[in-house]
Amino acid sequence: MTWRTEGKSPDYRFTLANERTFLAWIRTALAFMAAAIGIDQLAPEMAPEIFRAGLVILLGLTAAGLSCYAWRRWVANERAMRQDADLPFPRALLWLSSGLALCIILTLTALVGL
Repeated sequence: MTWRTEGKSPDYRFTLANERTFLAWIRTALAFMAAAIGIDQLAPEMAPEIFRAGLVILLGLTAAGLSCYAWRRWVANERAMRQDADLPFPRALLWLSSGLALCIILTLTALVGL
């Protein structure tokens, strides 16, 4: 038996809210990927090649990680709702906000260096 058939089906409103949250995480991952592509393709003179490549790789890996996290979070929330349990705390928010702050600082440093 899979988790999708365990417990009772949650109210459809909560399931739809969970799906909207999943889509918000996916939109965030797409934004990170768009930033990586934009920096790589549209700003070749932004910074030295090694710095720019590192930033693009970091943004791309963040996008990949967020998309995986979105799925894991959706499943965990759906499972918790079916079991009438508390929803798990999203620990990745600390990493996401720290990583975003680091990317902003690195980007500003590169722009000021021009």
